[in-house]
Amino acid sequence: MNNNTVDLNEDPSAFQKHMGYRLIRFERDYAELDMPIAPFLMNRRGIPHGGAYSALLDTAMGFAGSFAGAGAEPNRALTLNLSVNFLAQSTGNTLIARAKRVGGGMKTYFAEATLHDDTGTLIATAMGVFKVQKPASV
Repeated sequence: MNNNTVDLNEDPSAFQKHMGYRLIRFERDYAELDMPIAPFLMNRRGIPHGGAYSALLDTAMGFAGSFAGAGAEPNRALTLNLSVNFLAQSTGNTLIARAKRVGGGMKTYFAEATLHDDTGTLIATAMGVFKVQKPASV
């Protein structure tokens, strides 16, 4: 485990490996991820594709509602609704998504997230609705 990442005691998904994002903070109702801006994330204009922004925001919000306690296997989240507002173009080298759970219950929750680059520019905001999926062992 790198000092800047969170160890979930699970292998990264194929999607995570491809996109290159890291979970750097994970606690009850909050998650933070970062992702280097790589050439394969660019659209035809040479800027990061909005889908890359959306995926990072969605993933951060999914984690924000998935914390089950220190050392416990995290819950999983299934996105029911995702709304993204694109505000600016990134000029940095890294994207940083910060998400928090803002409401809901045991089965469904609501989350909000922001996406900045490493220059501090606010790139996008998002809101989502998620279904909680408990681990099979629970």
